[in-house]
Amino acid sequence: MKRLTTILVALGVLAWMPMQAQRYLEPVFDDVVVQTDITYGVNATVLLLPQLGEAVPQPLMMDVYMPAGDTETERPLCVIAHTGNFLPWPQNLSTTGTRKDSAIVYIAHQLARRGYVVALIDYRLGWNPIAPTQDERVFTLINAAYRGVQDLRTCIRYFRRTVAEEGNPYGIDPNKVMVWGDGTGGYITLAAATLDEYQEILIPKFVTQDANGNPVPMVIEQVNGDIYGTSVGIVPQGYPGFPPGDTLCYPNHVGYPSDFNLCVNMGGALGDTSWIDENTPPMISFQVPSDPFAPYMEGIVIVPGVNLPVVEVQGAYLVQMKANALGLNSVFADADFGINGYEDYSAVADNRNNGWDGLFPLYGSAGPTDSSPWQWWDAATNPNHNPDNPVHQDMSPQKGMSYCDTMIAYVAPRACMALGLNCPTVNVKELNEQEVGLQLGPNPATDFVRVTTNAEFPIQHIYVYDMAGRLVKAYTSLHTNDFTIQRNVLPAGMYVATFHFKEGRVTKQLLFN
Repeated sequence: MKRLTTILVALGVLAWMPMQAQRYLEPVFDDVVVQTDITYGVNATVLLLPQLGEAVPQPLMMDVYMPAGDTETERPLCVIAHTGNFLPWPQNLSTTGTRKDSAIVYIAHQLARRGYVVALIDYRLGWNPIAPTQDERVFTLINAAYRGVQDLRTCIRYFRRTVAEEGNPYGIDPNKVMVWGDGTGGYITLAAATLDEYQEILIPKFVTQDANGNPVPMVIEQVNGDIYGTSVGIVPQGYPGFPPGDTLCYPNHVGYPSDFNLCVNMGGALGDTSWIDENTPPMISFQVPSDPFAPYMEGIVIVPGVNLPVVEVQGAYLVQMKANALGLNSVFADADFGINGYEDYSAVADNRNNGWDGLFPLYGSAGPTDSSPWQWWDAATNPNHNPDNPVHQDMSPQKGMSYCDTMIAYVAPRACMALGLNCPTVNVKELNEQEVGLQLGPNPATDFVRVTTNAEFPIQHIYVYDMAGRLVKAYTSLHTNDFTIQRNVLPAGMYVATFHFKEGRVTKQLLFN
C-alpha cells in the first residue's frame, strides 16, 4: 500500500487513515450491539413433511452483530452459517447446530469489534442420514446443501435490498461481503462460492435413476428453484416424497446480486472441485487433516453417530490446491502481513500447507478425532454434553477461543485485501507498470477506461478508490489481459486504481471528466 499511500498524501487526503490504522485487523471497539431474530426471508422447509405431508413456509432468521458507537456507515458484511449436520438441534445428536453456538457467537463479537457487520443465520434443515440406501442418503443431502446455498445467497440479497430500499439500516457496504461457514456451514459457503451455473451440479454422483432406469438429476431447477433461490420450485406429478403442486422454493429479494468477495470455511468440504473455476472468489480454509467426518483431501462423507457412508467429496487441501492453481488467492498471496507487531499466524500455516495460500491445517489437542477444536459449550446447560468422551472433556472455552483467535488473525489481513478495506498496514509488492505492460486509455476518460497488459501478466483483480479512500468499484477473479472499467454513475473527478497480479500490484490514477 506504500505507493497508494504516497499518492493520497500528495493529494492531501490522508485524514481518513489514522481512524482506520488497525480497524479490521484488531478490536477497536469495546462493545457490540446485537439485533436478534431478524427475518431475512421465507422459504419452504421439508422438516415437517412426515407430519404434514408437504413442505411448508419457514421464516429464515438471523442475529446481526455491529460495533457499538461506530460512525462508519459503509462497513464490510460477514455472513456466518453454523454447523449441525443439516439436522435440528438436539435431534442432530451434537452439542452444536444453531446460530447461538459458542464459537460462531465469539467470532461474530470479535469481527464486530474490528468494525464488521456480522450476520449469524439460520438456514433450512432436513435430510435422511439413516436412509436404507446410499443413493437416497446422497439425494436428500445434496438437496439439503442446495437449500443452504439458496438461503445464504438470500441473506446477501436481503442486505443489498435494505441498502437500496430502506436507507441502509445496518450500515454496510454492499460491495464488501465475506461468507464464513462452520462445519456443515462450510459445505454451504464452499458450494455457494463455486456453484455459479445449475449445469455444474449435473455430475454422475448427483444423478439417480427413475423406475425405468433413466437418469434423473437429484436437483432439478423447476422443482428445487434456481441456485440462487430466486425462482419458484414446483413439484410435478410422480416426484418422490412430495404431493404434486407442492412448492419447494419461494423467491426472495429478486433482482439483487447474490455474489460475495471472500469465502471462509472451518471444516466441511466441497461437493466437487470441478465447480471451482475462474469465477470463484478467493477462499480461506481451516481444517483438521485427520477430520473423521469430512475429508481433508478426498473421501466419503460419513454420517456422525451412525457412521453410514454418503458421497465422495473433496476437502480443504484439494480445494486450495485448485484455487492456487487458478490464482484465485493471488489478491493476498504475495502480501506481507507481519507489520507493527501484528501476528496473523502466516508462518505457522505456511509450515503446514504445502505452499497453498489460504490453507491453514489445524490440529486438535485431544487427538485425531478432534475435528473441530474451536468448539466449546457450557456443560451445565447443554444436554448433549458427554463427560465420558475425552474429546468433549477437552472442549474448554479457553481452548476454543484460542483457536478462534488464531483463525480470525489469519483471516483479518487477507480479508483486508480481498474486500478492498484499505488497511494501511498490509504491505503488497509494488510492480513496475512497464514490466507488466500496463496501458490505460483513454485517461482522462468520459465513459470508460480500457486496461491492457502483457500476455504473461494477466490482471487478477482491480480495485478503484475515490480520493477519500473509499472503495467504489471492485472487479475480482478476472484473469485477463484486456478489461474495460466502466464509469457508470461515478462522479467526475480523480480516482486511484490498484491492479493486482500474481506477482504484486500496480497503482495508477484515473480521471473521469
